[in-house]
Amino acid sequence: MTIYDCVIVGSGPAGLAAAFGILESRPQARVLLLERARVSSGGLRNDCKMNFTWPIGFPSEYWTREIAAGYLFRTEEFLKPAIMGQTNLSTYQRRAERIGVELLMVRQSHLGTDGGLRLIKDLVTRLESSGVEVSLEEELVSIDRATKTAVTGKRSVGYDQLVVAPGRHGFDFLRQFMRANEIEYTDNSIDVGVRVETKIENYPIVRDYYDPKFLFPERTRTFCTNSGAAHVVQEQYTAANGQPYYSVNGHAWSNERESNGLVNFAVLRSVEFTRPLASGQDYAEFLAQLAMLTGGGHPIMQRIGDFRLGKRTTKEGLNEDLYDFAPSLASCTPGDISLAMPAKFLRSIWKALKQLDTIVPGLLHPATILYYPEIKLYANKPAFRDQYFQAAEDIYLIGDGAGTSRGITGAWASGLRAADGIRRKKGW
Repeated sequence: MTIYDCVIVGSGPAGLAAAFGILESRPQARVLLLERARVSSGGLRNDCKMNFTWPIGFPSEYWTREIAAGYLFRTEEFLKPAIMGQTNLSTYQRRAERIGVELLMVRQSHLGTDGGLRLIKDLVTRLESSGVEVSLEEELVSIDRATKTAVTGKRSVGYDQLVVAPGRHGFDFLRQFMRANEIEYTDNSIDVGVRVETKIENYPIVRDYYDPKFLFPERTRTFCTNSGAAHVVQEQYTAANGQPYYSVNGHAWSNERESNGLVNFAVLRSVEFTRPLASGQDYAEFLAQLAMLTGGGHPIMQRIGDFRLGKRTTKEGLNEDLYDFAPSLASCTPGDISLAMPAKFLRSIWKALKQLDTIVPGLLHPATILYYPEIKLYANKPAFRDQYFQAAEDIYLIGDGAGTSRGITGAWASGLRAADGIRRKKGW
């Protein structure tokens, strides 16, 4: 049986950063990077939008401004992003302030999905040339903490240190891993929302600020804006009972691709369960499967014009008269979102959209589309032993799936932080 200094589970930004962080302090370390998919995955594949301003991507329960600043600096130094400019925003800021909305100014970089794929290829090549073993289509099944053995679907390997970074798609995997290894955690929060799609002329702020971050009352916010060669996609997840479900998301290609004139972004509402203390994951799966039932196995889309009138959108109604652009995710089912989304979420999101239309007039054009559901799973909150995300002896849990980050830069920073913990512990 091969024994590694460190086995890393997950090849997203958190796992990649952990590998680079370990090699930085111990170039001769023997590292195995496992990925259950057939390609290196994670947030770098999905539009590859990076934010380099506190507190975006850094959950306050795990990060202070001071700690995050150091890791943001190291992340930026390593990835060397091209920071995008921001102009002509004072009018939007004044409008937002007058109605109790905050527009965050965030330093951003955008590579696009195609640029992200090139970055992943470069990073993986660099790791492999440094001696890291990258094994795709190999999934961690279980571990034996007593013998420090990791069992995959293909073999058994020994580890000295184990870093688990499954990302949001691996949320339930991590939950089961923590249960099996008696790691205490909570999972009581959820972000639920819609993805909005419209013409750029209806949301022109993106010409001056690629991914504008608006914070609304009632814990509602905009998230993950895509414009230019932008499109909405559906992503498949698997519930704890084995049933598949879909959540929508947004992508955009780099500026190398011709613009289709569309923009999309999410509006999300956060909720925490307290009494009784319920599982956000279980609730998310319930909502997603309700949406699948309502949409006949697909997400639902509804035009703003129909939503205002309280009627469902129909395929026949997606015409070229008032509804003046074709949905980029044509597989969605035209329908009525209010049949599937709880009123608490829907009221807050609609209120936020009306406020946003005051700040950026034209957003709520009758042709604008709402896609549902968009659900974000980063609510696992392990009980960590130290500030380096060690959850059990020699086991570190990092990235969005472990709740230590919300996005690429936060995930990368959490990987570096876990590597720092391993370095300090081993004296490297």
